[in-house]
Amino acid sequence: MTGRIKVEFVSVARPEGGEVVVFADDTLSVSATAAAWLGEAGLEQVRRAAAVEKFKGAARTALVLAAPAGIAAERLVVVGVGPAKDLGTTDWTRLGGATLGKIAGAQAHILFDFPGGFAPSPEAAGDFSLGLRLRAYRFDRYKTKKKQDDEERDDVPSEIALQIADPAAAKAARKAAKAVAEGVTLARDLVNEPANVLDPEEFARRAGELAKLDVAVEVIGEKQLRELGFGALVGVGQGSRSDSQVAVLRWNGAGEDVQPVAFVGKGVTFDTGGISIKPAAGMEDMKGDMAGAAAVVGLIHTLAARKAKVNAVGVIGLVENMPDGKAQRPGDIVTSLSGQTIEVINTDAEGRLVLADLLWYTQGRFRPRFMVNLATLTGAVIVALGQENAGLFSNNDELAQRLTEAGKISGETVWRLPLQPEYDKLIDSKVADVKNTGGRFASSITAAQFLQRFVNDTPWAHLDIAGTGMAAKQTDTNRSWGSGWGVRLLDRLVRDHYEG
Repeated sequence: MTGRIKVEFVSVARPEGGEVVVFADDTLSVSATAAAWLGEAGLEQVRRAAAVEKFKGAARTALVLAAPAGIAAERLVVVGVGPAKDLGTTDWTRLGGATLGKIAGAQAHILFDFPGGFAPSPEAAGDFSLGLRLRAYRFDRYKTKKKQDDEERDDVPSEIALQIADPAAAKAARKAAKAVAEGVTLARDLVNEPANVLDPEEFARRAGELAKLDVAVEVIGEKQLRELGFGALVGVGQGSRSDSQVAVLRWNGAGEDVQPVAFVGKGVTFDTGGISIKPAAGMEDMKGDMAGAAAVVGLIHTLAARKAKVNAVGVIGLVENMPDGKAQRPGDIVTSLSGQTIEVINTDAEGRLVLADLLWYTQGRFRPRFMVNLATLTGAVIVALGQENAGLFSNNDELAQRLTEAGKISGETVWRLPLQPEYDKLIDSKVADVKNTGGRFASSITAAQFLQRFVNDTPWAHLDIAGTGMAAKQTDTNRSWGSGWGVRLLDRLVRDHYEG
């Protein structure tokens, strides 16, 4: 829910009015263009202010001067980039986010020019603009009054002119960055919505809006899901007054005969835990238990918006887990789409039931090159990894390595955890083929072991995003409760390995 920031790539020109942003290294050197703009009087003012404020040009720190000498601007913002020798390895998206956090005016001119004659690539300019857009995000559609001291106050610039040496050369990078920002924004909006607004039917309707981007959308309602045999998924939602849904999103950017890649998302629009009800404290966060499905929708939006040369399928299971008189009980046995029977030990281990049917359906219908599923699946992964990494489990070393590399580039990092047969005994059932939880020990791993039983030989990865998808860590590029985590990671995976 941004829409309030416009980023234009323009040629370098002396700015008039608004705020001006320049970059300085740890010696307080600026680019030749910035030095010419400021002149000796302006540079001396920067040096004197830096001494007073103890500004040393460290990466992503800033020095702000009102009515600066040398240029016609309301404020001069000097953003540090650290040692000039490190510019080649700068995280441009993070720098963009940090820079936006230092701007307070409605209009800003950012001189994307650096000390020592360093010339960043057009892709770097695109990544920087992505950081600007991501940091600008606010979810405030339900606020009827704004407080000036509110952390979420409306202080985001409306227009930014990013001044670069060759705007035409960066056109493609700008378009791609805008598409990624739109996808992340869509995912964040979905995660942030309250559950009384975003029930399974409304989620499916919003996913259907991707048809405007030439995405083929198919929504399978609960009656048909029952007929098809989605017993595990439908069982989770049977206590809700909202019907369960499955939405299938297909982007065909590489031709009809090209094998697709597939992304599967858990979409529990609210999770009370069902009969195994959760404690009241913090239960309001369970509106975000659909962050995996949100990321899939955001990703497909991004791929379609930037016309990615790939065939991609997104499959999301949308249910609400409620403790009604019709809800499934601990001890129930359900038959999954695969035909495998599942003993329900704990109705709060519901996400894996949803994914079991989705994974089986996706591999059988689409025969994809690989499947990646995303789910806010276990609290245990937060204990293990905190909010820094998502848990990665995979049956394919190449796919796991590519995800790890994509995480380092995108900033959405993952950490691989083991899958091995010894853990299977923890989820063996005495009365069914498998039980849906193996207890506290290795519970993130046994959840992944459970999912693996519904994958067969398809290359597959499971991303447990409980620590990264909702109640997210505040960063230079995210100030939102819902992070949209996974869109950037998976777009990078596709871009680097599966397009063309």
